[in-house]
Amino acid sequence: MTNYILKDENAIYYECGFSCDNAIFLKFGGDKFFITDARYTTEAKETIKGVEIVEERDVLKSAATLLQKHKIRKLHYDPNDFTIADFEKLKESKYTYFESAPNFSQQKRIIKTNKEIKLIRQAAKLGAEAFERFAQYLKLKGLNQTEKRLFFECNNAMQNFGEFNPSFEPIVAINENAAKPHALPTDHTLKFGSLILVDAGLKYQRYCSDRTRVTEYSQDISFDKKNQFFLSSKRQKIYDTVLKANEKAIKAAKPGVKANQIDKAAREVIEKAGFGKYFIHSTGHGVGLDIHELPIISAKSETIIEENMIFTIEPGIYLPGEFGVRIEDMVRIAPTRAVVI
Repeated sequence: MTNYILKDENAIYYECGFSCDNAIFLKFGGDKFFITDARYTTEAKETIKGVEIVEERDVLKSAATLLQKHKIRKLHYDPNDFTIADFEKLKESKYTYFESAPNFSQQKRIIKTNKEIKLIRQAAKLGAEAFERFAQYLKLKGLNQTEKRLFFECNNAMQNFGEFNPSFEPIVAINENAAKPHALPTDHTLKFGSLILVDAGLKYQRYCSDRTRVTEYSQDISFDKKNQFFLSSKRQKIYDTVLKANEKAIKAAKPGVKANQIDKAAREVIEKAGFGKYFIHSTGHGVGLDIHELPIISAKSETIIEENMIFTIEPGIYLPGEFGVRIEDMVRIAPTRAVVI
């Protein structure tokens, strides 16, 4: 792709190592332009190499001017990143035909570099440590706290007193609220024996981690091990089924298979156990600069899995009004298999 424009912060960061909340990145053949306003130009000039820095408050108008000046006949753009109002400004360049290329930046980033793998691995390690910080809080002060308070404390654990940014707003769900895959925090309180689901992650040098664990609240609570034990036989059965689906999908993930085969491996376990209709989302998604990237691990995805892709494996069973279980790991595709990060 010779000529393209980017507005998404993470897409821009991938291209030049810097981004901000008011910027446009343009590439015309070998020429590259980073357009931003005066708040960011000093840092941009200090950070970005091999790219012309253009200072302009109205970055879209400036982009249109550059397109006109360089007489760019064809430009690729991601329609997910631009509003209609943005596009109207860009079309002030009378020379340019705009070619829609959905998710082309994520497609470029689908195979992770060795440097990216190291950063994501570190994000995952720090994220796991944050889970244990949260477990320590639960041991000491979690009893009778509401989900709203636990959400706050989980977010604090991910940030580690401001050292990191969370990858996304964490999910902390108790008992029946855990039956909602993206549960919002409520006034439900944590009791001994409560089922608690935690889905959280943090960013290390902009790269994300993502993890989900489910356990039963006790003074020995820990998220460290995936083998968990429940007082309720029904909870134990559901948990063991999801864990088996997680492990089967990880085993199925390897170079050369289609993404839908990984989804199928997880789904077959859950369907065989009689809970197929309660697995209501795809099995996984890519993780990198964005918390949700390519590849998509779903029943419809024809993507061929390749070495150094990184994605989640997160099957789940959700029983409305009762409880839900999701077990999520991030994996890297090695030469012959998937390796849990």
